[in-house]
Parts: sequence; structure tokens; C-alpha cells
Amino acid sequence: MTTTSSPPAAAQPAAPPPATEKLDSAVLKVAAVVVLGAIMSILDVTVVSVGLPKFQQEFGATPATVAWTMTAYTLALAAVIPITGWAADRFGTKRLYLTSIVLFVAGSVLCSFAWDIGPLIAFRALQGLGGGMLMPLGMTIMTRAAGPERIGRVMAVLGVPMLLGPIGGPILGGWLIEAASWQWIFLINLPIGLIALFAAWRVLAKDEPKPSESFDFLGMLLLSPGLALFLYGVSSIPEAGTVAATKVLLPGLVGLALVIAFVLHALRKQHALIDLSLFGNRNLTISVITMTLFSVAFMGSMLLLPSYFIQVRGEGTLDAGLLLAPNGLGAMLTMPIGGKLTDKMGPGKLVLTGIALITAALAVYTQVAAGTSYTLLLGSLFVLGMGMGLTMMPIMSAAMSSLTDGQVARGSTMMNIVQQTAGSIGTAVMSVVLTNKVLADQAAAAYLGVAQGMVPADQVPAPVLEAGREGLAGAFGNTYLVAMILVALCIVPALFLPRKKIVNTSQSAEPAYAMH
Repeated sequence: MTTTSSPPAAAQPAAPPPATEKLDSAVLKVAAVVVLGAIMSILDVTVVSVGLPKFQQEFGATPATVAWTMTAYTLALAAVIPITGWAADRFGTKRLYLTSIVLFVAGSVLCSFAWDIGPLIAFRALQGLGGGMLMPLGMTIMTRAAGPERIGRVMAVLGVPMLLGPIGGPILGGWLIEAASWQWIFLINLPIGLIALFAAWRVLAKDEPKPSESFDFLGMLLLSPGLALFLYGVSSIPEAGTVAATKVLLPGLVGLALVIAFVLHALRKQHALIDLSLFGNRNLTISVITMTLFSVAFMGSMLLLPSYFIQVRGEGTLDAGLLLAPNGLGAMLTMPIGGKLTDKMGPGKLVLTGIALITAALAVYTQVAAGTSYTLLLGSLFVLGMGMGLTMMPIMSAAMSSLTDGQVARGSTMMNIVQQTAGSIGTAVMSVVLTNKVLADQAAAAYLGVAQGMVPADQVPAPVLEAGREGLAGAFGNTYLVAMILVALCIVPALFLPRKKIVNTSQSAEPAYAMH
């Protein structure tokens, strides 16, 4: 797709949004709709992760089989995200957003009725088809609603579900499983989904059909399965324990080859599925590089936090979720400030400050032990959250603020592909590093077996258990060292992010709201 293509199907209000710095009530209504949808999608990932042990017990399945409930969702996300930009152009954002909510809620309800692990995995894939479209569509809708002058603020609003997911997910999942049953971690999406569906139908503007370029079928056949195969290979690394395993290398290399083939195809095709000409935009290119490094490091490190509290400190699922709350509180403090300052002074200085705070917080966790003070750990989590509030959304803002209206859908799709892929790589990298560190320490491996309920505690001598607990804590500390180094490396591309207010000289974005 070229930058001169016709803009996506969207409503045509009589007047553009007022050129005011404040988010007016109409934009806030759109934000509420988008946040509802995003909360379902993001919260679902962490809620279900808490239920994995319960699925093993309920269906008599192995950990490797149960892990497919997560993998199937991720692969469906990877397959559907690339076509979201074209579909938003062709069918309109409102129509597609409503469809994605219906798919997600239908998949959720079916998951609650699953009678075996196989059907549960299949229904999770259906959930992923809907969930994969919610975030890129939400970014597109909000960017058009607010206009380029207020992107920092709307991205800060969209950051709310990104905070609630990792914080609220373990808390909500643990409580639902303990108080009710595993089915409710899926059924909770039904009332939220119905509210989101009604709100979207009422608030978002009616789509007006417009001519659209032909669909890039070859691009879809290359990119969607390519991303899915590559992420499947990456997701198999923790189970295989090595990159050299066939189940990792074969799908990973085939997927990578398909992605490379798509790039070669897209460079020659005028209306490709993903518009690679967007990389001619300096801000977007630097943002993509920064987001890639940041997602690998940060998403991987976030995976370790609940595991440390549960496996080393012996906390329950619900308590572990509550212990992560300072992370969200820190981000809630800085994210609105970061959004406002991004619109005024550009993202560069804020992102550098955020990376410095995250690096400092992770430095504390590199020294973690079995009895490290909770005051120190929770204080560091608060600083970590403050850093995240100044980092992720300003990077997104830098990418989106200088795009034209016709590029917004494709740009948000590209950023979501980058974030999803890099996050999966980060999760796999940290899992492998932690696993190898544990396996290198026999006492730590023995203690982990007890902590996971795979080995009875009375079969392991008490001195071995105590040494193993310290060894496991040390393995976490060494893994956090890798995460800290990767986060610190983000400083290099972040130095090139704009340090002044980004002025979009292109046509201002069209609103995606209507008052009914």
C-alpha cells in the first residue's frame, strides 16, 4: 500500500475535532469503548495463565499439552493481526470492531463449556481471532478520534488495560478459581463483552462504504502463516530447552522464510498487506526498533515476577497477584503525565527517563534472594511501573503521531505485530535462561519440583530444600540480569526519538465517533 491510498472507511462528521489540548467528552466516550475491548483481550491472557495448573488437574493433561491453551491463542493473534489494517480499510472500523468483540465473546463462552483439553485449545484459537483485532483496531479508532495533536493523551488512556492485564489478571483469575470454578475465568468475558458491544454500537460512528484497493491474497498467504509458524517455533523453546530442537527450528525457519518472502513481495507490490513504505517515516522506524528491544526485555521480565513470588516465596496465586499491584500503581501515576508531556515536548526525553527507571528497578531484582525484604521488592516494582508509564505509550505515540489518516490503520497493525512478536520472543528467552540456570543447580531443580507439586516435600531432605530455595532465587536474579541488560540497550535507539513536539503537517485525522 502506498501513502497516497484512499483513507479507511470511517465516519465523516460535519466538522473535525476541536483543536484543543483537552480530551473532550466525545473522545473520552470512544476511549471508554476501546478500553473495554482491550481489557478483555489483555486481561484474558494473564487470567488464563493462572488456570493452567487447574486445566492439568481437570483434564488429566500434561503441562506441555495444557500450554497449548496459551499458544493457540497467541498463534491465532499472529494470524489475524496482519489482515486487520486492510479489513479496517475495506469494511470500516466500527463494523470490524463489533465483529471482533462477538468472536472473542463467543470463543470465551465456548471455552467455558469445553469437555476436554482439545476442544478448549480450539475454542481458545477462536478467542484469539477476535482478540487479535481488538488492540490494533482500538489504536486506529482512538488515533482518529483525538487527532495528531492529542495522540500522547489517548495512548496513555489505551495504556490502562495494558496495566490492568498483568496486575488484575492473576488476582481475578486466582479469586475466580478459588471462589467459583475454572469456567468463570472465561464466562467473566460475557458481561464485559455485552457492555462493550452495546457501547461500541452506540458511540462509534456508522461506517460509510468507500472504494478500497484489492486484497493482497499472496501477502496474506505469506505473512499470516509465516508469523504463526515463527511464533510457534519460538513458543516451543522453553519446552524443548534448546533452539536446536526440531520442533523449534523447523517451524521457526519456515516461518522466517515466509516472512522474508513477504517482505520481498511487499517491496514490489503497490498495495501490499503491510505498507513497508511506512518505514520511510523516520519516527515510525525508530519507534519500531525501540519497541522491539523494549518488548523483548520488558515482557520477558514481567513473566518472571509472579513466578518468583509463587515458587520462591511460597505465595498463593491470589497473593502473588496482589503483590504485583505496586507496578500498576507506579504506572498509573506516570502514564497520564507522560501522555500530556509527549504531546507538548515529544517522547524522546520521557522514554530515556522511563528506561533509566526500569533499569534501576531491575538492578534490584538481579540481587534477589529467598528472603529479600518485601519493602525493597515492592518499592522496586513501584519504580518499575513508573518507568513503564513513561516508556511504552510514548513510543507508540512517536510512531502514530506523524502518520496520515490513510496510514493509521496500517501503522497500528504494524506496531501490534512488532509488539506481539517481540513479546513472544522475550517470554521464550527469559523462560529458557531461567530453566537453564535452574537445571545447572541440582538443589534448585529439586526445590522447584516440590514448589510445583511434582515432587513430595518429604522426599527431599530439608537442607537440600533450603539450599534449593536459595539456588532458585539466584536463578531468578541471573535471569533478571539478562532482562536488565536488554532494557538498558533500549537507550541506543531511544536517543534518536524526537525530543521536540511532533508536528503533523499532513491532513488531520478523522474522528471515529458520533453522538446518538
